[in-house]
Amino acid sequence: MPFSSLGLLPSLLHAVSEKGYLAPTAIQTTAIPTILRGHDVLGSAQTGSGKTAAFCLPMLQLLQDGSSTTPRASGTIRPNRPVRALILVPTRELAAQIGESILTTLRSMAEYRATPAASLKIATLFGGVSINPQMMAMRGGADIVVATPGRLLDLLDHNALTIGSVRMLVLDEADRLLDMGFAEEIGRILALLPKQRQNVFLSATFPPEVEALAEKIVQNPTRIAITSEPLAAPAILQRAIAVDPKRRTQLLVHLLKEHKWPRVLAFVATKYAADYVTEKLHRSGIKAAAFHGDFSQGARERVLAEFKAGALQVLVATDVAARGIDIPLLPVVLNYDLPRSADDYTHRIGRTGRAGETGIALNFISADTEAHFRLIENRHNVHCPREQIPGFEPVETVTAAPLIAADSNGGIKGRRKSKKDKLREAAAATISTPEQND
Repeated sequence: MPFSSLGLLPSLLHAVSEKGYLAPTAIQTTAIPTILRGHDVLGSAQTGSGKTAAFCLPMLQLLQDGSSTTPRASGTIRPNRPVRALILVPTRELAAQIGESILTTLRSMAEYRATPAASLKIATLFGGVSINPQMMAMRGGADIVVATPGRLLDLLDHNALTIGSVRMLVLDEADRLLDMGFAEEIGRILALLPKQRQNVFLSATFPPEVEALAEKIVQNPTRIAITSEPLAAPAILQRAIAVDPKRRTQLLVHLLKEHKWPRVLAFVATKYAADYVTEKLHRSGIKAAAFHGDFSQGARERVLAEFKAGALQVLVATDVAARGIDIPLLPVVLNYDLPRSADDYTHRIGRTGRAGETGIALNFISADTEAHFRLIENRHNVHCPREQIPGFEPVETVTAAPLIAADSNGGIKGRRKSKKDKLREAAAATISTPEQND
């Protein structure tokens, strides 16, 4: 089915073509016509499935009647442009990504033909940076606001904007919003929104608390569940490589030199591990950088820009990079440390194999993490044959009781260790003598 069959304007079809999209994804095929008809949507789909375009394209079409203004009343600071579309997201990276995607689409529309939609004003609001520039950006209002809940409430408290005229509300990655503790903030925001509005509710998973939130927001929604595709889709080749923990960095360096991958996103469990592995890669002559929650927003943007531009070969990241970051043409994702959650595994490897491209998802498996990885495989009904790389064959055996079950939230149950124990084990697994690792 081509994009032209979905009811989009010619200027939007031009923008789609400029982005290089050949055909709509499964969620786009259903969501775009549904949103254009004004219906609420309750959708779930794998990461990398094209959810952003699924709601942004019809949103821009519905707002294409121009950037209507509302005159200021005497003695008030009501913005000239009322906010007509509000997109709530869990992280600053996802907010920036969606904001940039909308701006790129508007620029393409303007190149095709002068349209009212091309003059829409977009504001991207998130924490971790000074609030003053964002307050300045909201002068005169904005047609579309992409925001994290906390920073949106800060700006509402400063009377920098109002949301009483919102026509469309989008909650993207709703499960992540709740995981990050935004339930109270979302409740406060909902109380300020008009009752009559269109709602788009998107979540990768639907545990009970997410279902409860959806019931408060959507009205007679069209349900879209893109879950039939197996995790091991042809676009992503998953591999499991057996290796002792102390030799993981050596093996990574070996693979980088052998395959000459231009970019690899490597996930680790802790901020300390991100910094330490990055330093070890530097000592091996690999251009690498860490990426974790202790970085300022400016530092995050700088590192990501360097990685996307090819100035860095390896980005060593915690799960802060597992969602909301789009890195075009990323060939390889590596689970240097396995994620605790089977759902996080999906989001991690979904950074590659996007937009019709192919990708490789590598997993380093040790004797102590073998049982954990089997649970992840069982959860997603996939199996990765265990590989051994000559010269890096593992010699260690299991030293701890295997993890034996998975909880309802996607986490792994079994023998629970204290936070201190986990930190000690992570450090011990990463630190070794120079003779072993250098």
